[in-house]
Order: sequence, then C-alpha cells, then structure tokens
Amino acid sequence: MGVFAFATAPWGENPFCDSSKCAKLLSPAFGSSTRAGFLAELLPTRAVQLLIVLALTIAVTLGSSPAKVWAGREIDEQVCDPLADYYLGMEDYPAAIRRHEIVIHEHPDNALAYYHLGFALGMTGDHRGELADYQKAVDLGLSDWQLFLNMGLLYLGEDRYGDAAAVLRLAELLGPYHPETHFNLALAYERLGMYNDAQQEMLLSLKLDPDQIDARNQLGVIYAEQGNFARAHDEWTALANANPQYAPARANLAILDRIERGEIKGPPRLTGLAHAP
Repeated sequence: MGVFAFATAPWGENPFCDSSKCAKLLSPAFGSSTRAGFLAELLPTRAVQLLIVLALTIAVTLGSSPAKVWAGREIDEQVCDPLADYYLGMEDYPAAIRRHEIVIHEHPDNALAYYHLGFALGMTGDHRGELADYQKAVDLGLSDWQLFLNMGLLYLGEDRYGDAAAVLRLAELLGPYHPETHFNLALAYERLGMYNDAQQEMLLSLKLDPDQIDARNQLGVIYAEQGNFARAHDEWTALANANPQYAPARANLAILDRIERGEIKGPPRLTGLAHAP
C-alpha cells in the first residue's frame, strides 16, 4: 500500500483489542442525553451529519416498523443465556457456539444471541459466519457500538473500505467517547483517499486517548499522503524522540527524507510508508 511504515493494525488486532472485541459485550454506559451532550461537545461540526446518517441507516435497516421485541422485552433490554455467555467469557468458544446455537433455536428473535454467536465464530476464524450473525443481529434491531465496530473491523480486513466506513460511522455515533471508533474510521477513510476526513477522525481518537503511539504514526502517514511533509516530519520526529524503540516512526522519517531528496518517485501512498495492513 505504500512505502511508509504504517505499522498499525485495525483496532482489535492491537493492544486495544480488549476495548473493542472483548467478551464483555456491553452496551454504552452513557444515557442518551449524556451521549448527545458529549457528542455535541466533541464533534460540534459533525453532530448533525452523524445524526442524519444514523437515522437514515436505521430507517433503511429496520423500515418503519416499531422496535422489535423478544420474550416480551424491548430489543435494548434483551438478555442472553448465562451459560452461553459464561463460555464466551471463559474463551471456550466451541462451547459458546454450541450453547448460543441452542439459545437461537429456542428463541430465534434474540438479536443479542446472534451477536454473541457471531463474536464466538469470529474468534475461531469463521469470519463469514461471524459477519452473517452480526447482520442477523442488526436485522433483528440490535444497535450497539461494539457490534458495528466489529463489523467495521471485518470489512477492513476484507478491503471493503466503503462498507467499513458506513458501519464505523454508526459505531462512532453510538460510541463517540471510544477512541477505537474514530481510529478505525480514520483507517477506512485513509484507504478511500478521504484524507481530510481521515485526519479529523485520527485527531479525535487522539483527543480521547493521547497515548496511542500507532495512531500518532498513522496521523503522520495521513499528513504525508496529503502532501504536508512538514507536519508528517514533525509528528514522526516527536514520536521517535518520545519513543526511541518505536521503529515505524524512524523508518518513516528515513523514507520521507528519500522522497524529499527525489530518490523515491511518486505520491507517498504508492512509495512505501509503513501502513496498517
């Protein structure tokens, strides 16, 4: 994908895995009013746009029907089988899969069970089954930031960057205070060549968690791809000085030097920066 050292992986394949693809599978803790206030503060220029995206996506996905219920509960109040989730929490994924399949057979409208089953399948390498069950959970009305984040990670891994951006925008709206939503959306935008949007999302991720070394490296990559070599140089220099053992920043500085001296031809995107796979 390029010459620079984009030595970052989509969130979920790095130390932040526990925040995104974890066995807790919790919904956001903030209430709707708190979430809306936080979003307005954090994303003042994008709040209306994101709300429209969410409304349109939910309208397309669910149609005009009222909220679906399972066992007399609204979709947001569904619970899954304790034994099935015990296996999931213990990382006994074969047992979790078997138990969740039983739950779904008995309660085919349990969206949460489909979500958990998809997660377990993904942890065993069955990503096709994982995505199918995530989509089934969405079709049944489940709206959870981690669900959309995990779908986005799958799409990123399959190079389906447009699909990744679509679901990650939903993850961002539902979980605006989680840096991984912005990090992965930035990756999707960068792969689509939407560098200004990628820069904004990466900066938002770093605002929420300034200690992300990989995110800072990736921000330098985005600057370089925009042709802003001075900002890329400053970002990587500061990163290398603060983290002497972090090789991608030093590698990218060396590559940038060769580009500026004319030894490497072509736009930065095609000339070898260390990039997220």
